[in-house]
Amino acid sequence: MDKLTNIFREKNLKLTPQRYAIYKYLKSTKSHPSAEMIYDTIKADFPTMSLATVYKTVRTLIELGLVQEINVGEDNFRFDANVDNHPHIVCITCGKVDDIEDAAFEHLNQDVENFTNYKVSTHKLYFYGICPECQKEL
Repeated sequence: MDKLTNIFREKNLKLTPQRYAIYKYLKSTKSHPSAEMIYDTIKADFPTMSLATVYKTVRTLIELGLVQEINVGEDNFRFDANVDNHPHIVCITCGKVDDIEDAAFEHLNQDVENFTNYKVSTHKLYFYGICPECQKEL
């Protein structure tokens, strides 16, 4: 909380209870929720909070580098408090989004540079498939 408070203070922003709750929720989950999912999860604790507040807050958190926005092609952005560059895998059946951890993709930037002569600054990598839960239903 102190780190978050300091970041907001440095940017002359107010750390409201709603902003803190949204960030805390995003840090506590790996489900990559949409703004609507965040709203539905914490609205019981903040009954006067609007969906617009969630959207504004995640925008602020993105600008501060505390959250990343991921677009997995469903016309609905998801949010991730893990801001390290890491790939995601998306279930094409249920829409679940998971992190891919402990897989080596460090070589990709260099491979792309060698192939294209571009100087790569960053990348986003998404894989699509069917999650284990949905495979059971097939």
